[in-house]
Amino acid sequence: MELVVQVKLLPSPEQAAALEATLRACNRAADHVARVAFGSGTRDRNGLQKLVYAEIKAEFGLSAQPAVRVVKKVVDAYAALAAQVKAGVLGRPASKRCRAAMGSPIAFHPQAAQPFDDRCLSWQTDARTVSIWTVAGRMKGLRYAGAAGQLKTLADHRKGESDLVQRGRAWFLVATCDVPEPEVYEPIGWIGVDRGIVNLATTSDGANYQGRRLSRYRRWQARKRAELQAKKTRSATRRAARRARKEHRHAAQVNHKVSKEIVSVAQRTGRGIAVEELDGIRDRVRLRRDQRGAFSSWPFHQLGQHLHYKARRAGVPFLAVDAAHTSQRCPRCGHTERANRPTRDHFRCRQCGLAGPADHVAGVNVRVRARSAWVFVTMPVPAPPRSATGAGRCDL
Repeated sequence: MELVVQVKLLPSPEQAAALEATLRACNRAADHVARVAFGSGTRDRNGLQKLVYAEIKAEFGLSAQPAVRVVKKVVDAYAALAAQVKAGVLGRPASKRCRAAMGSPIAFHPQAAQPFDDRCLSWQTDARTVSIWTVAGRMKGLRYAGAAGQLKTLADHRKGESDLVQRGRAWFLVATCDVPEPEVYEPIGWIGVDRGIVNLATTSDGANYQGRRLSRYRRWQARKRAELQAKKTRSATRRAARRARKEHRHAAQVNHKVSKEIVSVAQRTGRGIAVEELDGIRDRVRLRRDQRGAFSSWPFHQLGQHLHYKARRAGVPFLAVDAAHTSQRCPRCGHTERANRPTRDHFRCRQCGLAGPADHVAGVNVRVRARSAWVFVTMPVPAPPRSATGAGRCDL
């Protein structure tokens, strides 16, 4: 499986100036290539490279390989835009947002990340230094630092490109690592996980990870951002953006802690992890106006992603099951009715009288569905029928 490892660079002031000049030169070149691609309609890498390769080397001071990576960066950006339009992320093709995105060349921020391959950047993991190409020449002995686990993963499994990233005055390298996956074991049972807003996650074992503190933190950050946005100054906009990034990192850290604990319990007890399939939930659920902000910004998907990749890395079976009526179905008798859940927190079956916390009951239902689904996942596929002549054939 592919993971990314982020390390922090420790450049001197002269090295930081060279890195910044390199990043700005690459993004100016990317802007030019994007305009050429938009005007000519050329989207393939080889065709676009023939049009701009010599020009961006001469005008922007790029060497051969960095120029190639800039062209590839632009091609990938247009491919991503086309995929977003096809998936409907930007709305309908006739919508104002979609027409604005497709009606002008892609623009790159002066500090946008720049990918480097092994010809432009080499790692010396023993010395914890890198050698990187810049517009001022090859920069050698640039030190970096990171967590012990990240550095070990980087040294053992790094493969492919590394992205140079600038955030404020800090510099980072984000490297791709190809980590081998352990074999998934046969689970002796399942842990059902119900995700929500009031409770971030509730397992079928009864473990409850409340979202009250995170909700309070997000509301406080939202008030501060509103105060800054009301000032309508550039400094206030920058501070609001920094607060948004800080809030995102805090929510990601909470999701990491929750998912790590759930995966650890599953691995220790030899069980698998099952979650509800929540894709498209925003289209299915109708919300009041005061609920839309909290619901749309809540990191449901991120928690599911963390659970998935941590489970894969630990060899823990992982399943996403149908989410329909998991909080309204009685796990004892199977009776399903909206009245089984009179309040958000409580469940009481109208038929057999089973009662308990609603999120816990939902987690149990997810666990039950995972048991049935796993049988079909591991069931061997029967061989296709064979004709009398021995050749495989399916007659309709």
